Amino acid sequence: MVMASVLETGERPLTRGSRLLVDASGATMGTLGDATLDALVVAYAPGAFRRHVAETLYVGAADTAAPEDVEGAPDVVDGLSLHGRTIAGATALYVEVVEHKPVFLVVGGGHIGRSLAKLAKLLDFHVAVIDDREEFASEERIPDADEVICEDFEMALGRFNINANTSVVMVTRGHKQDELSLRAVLGRGAGYVGMIGSKRRTGAVLEHLKEEGFDPADLSAVRTPIGLAIGAETPEEIAVSIMAEVIMLRRGGDGTPMYFRRGGPARG
Repeated sequence: MVMASVLETGERPLTRGSRLLVDASGATMGTLGDATLDALVVAYAPGAFRRHVAETLYVGAADTAAPEDVEGAPDVVDGLSLHGRTIAGATALYVEVVEHKPVFLVVGGGHIGRSLAKLAKLLDFHVAVIDDREEFASEERIPDADEVICEDFEMALGRFNINANTSVVMVTRGHKQDELSLRAVLGRGAGYVGMIGSKRRTGAVLEHLKEEGFDPADLSAVRTPIGLAIGAETPEEIAVSIMAEVIMLRRGGDGTPMYFRRGGPARG
């Protein structure tokens, strides 16, 4: 559910705190007190769902939007659009996707899997770890996980509830386990699917599944090799690289450096 609230009325005859709810189908409940604002939020909602947003937006003329204001071209209603940058005196709306805690599913309880569980918990995900080996799938070994499942990968994944609010990361002990796990995850609508491994190894897995008839669109969405290129070496550093990619895609980022200094290195 997308919830929009009036933070600042600007010059519009609105009531601070007025709310509009928009569900995934576009159906609404409540109003911001202005039909144009309601229509803007409804148009903005699909992108908000994809990025799981929680942000303040400003109502302004469509032609004042900067390319980086919001994701993609701004939706326009009666010459107005929503902007991510402050506009003095403008109506300000707080827009938030209200949903269950995101789920981070780690397939493989080795060193990287354990580091991922710890970091994902810190980032307020509901963390689940699956491994088919008792010595790797235990609450004592992975205390940060909310769920530790010791079971055959395919069987456990087949029963696991996977949806757009689920990030699945495959860091198993070998390409055979990765392929079996990926086969059980593809086509189920996960918000993120990533698989560790070299380009050669992961490419062979994807090609094999393509030959089996899996949807090319689902295969192309798999992030592999996994993570952002930060030069990670240790399990902890690799976990940071992976989590950074998950957050980037979840929030609609682009991974470019935020550093900028006039006269210094150019951005992107």
